[in-house]
Amino acid sequence: MTSRIAGLYAITPDLIDTEDLLRRTRAALAGGARILQYRNKTATPELRLAQARRLQQLCAEFAVPLIINDSAKLALEVGAAGAHLGSDDGDLAAARARLGPDKLLGASCYDRIELAQRAIAAGADHVAFGSFFASGVKPDAVRPPMDLISRAKHELGVPTVAIGGITTTNAPQLIAAGIDAIAVITALFAAPDVERAAREFRMLFDQPPYGSSHEEKSKAL
Repeated sequence: MTSRIAGLYAITPDLIDTEDLLRRTRAALAGGARILQYRNKTATPELRLAQARRLQQLCAEFAVPLIINDSAKLALEVGAAGAHLGSDDGDLAAARARLGPDKLLGASCYDRIELAQRAIAAGADHVAFGSFFASGVKPDAVRPPMDLISRAKHELGVPTVAIGGITTTNAPQLIAAGIDAIAVITALFAAPDVERAAREFRMLFDQPPYGSSHEEKSKAL
């Protein structure tokens, strides 16, 4: 399952309009998003359940794993591929026990390698660091150094995700450093053409020096 954490990792924005959310998400998946995380901090529990169910159907159509932010319970309820927890979103070991061994479980580790080590010990199978760049979603987020990526690749042995202010302009720095996936919200879902934006992000992983050489670098680490 962990091999599925690679490439463009799309994270949904806070949208109350479910049809608009589905339209933008379909475009992101059509453009090449490899993972989708459902994240909506403003929705009611009822709306979150309804949107998650619709997104799971859409992700199944594209054979893309759906990860639910904050809630292993909701992930199980809609048949999603897994869940993602931040530091305030509950106990990782309890989430792993609830999800079972075959579901994906990601953890936000901000700028701290020791948080990632503890998360993996508790059952996380991939970890996220960031905000690497200034983020409008989380303007006060900590900013990890770029060399944290290479350190994580050497020490952790699980896929790593970068998040925070990522655009097609700055993403190549992260990919060249060895990151497995880039998590994007605004630069993807707020783009005038979401499918085109997704395609441009995807192409960063497909072409040299960030394609085959990135894979060779990962194997060498």
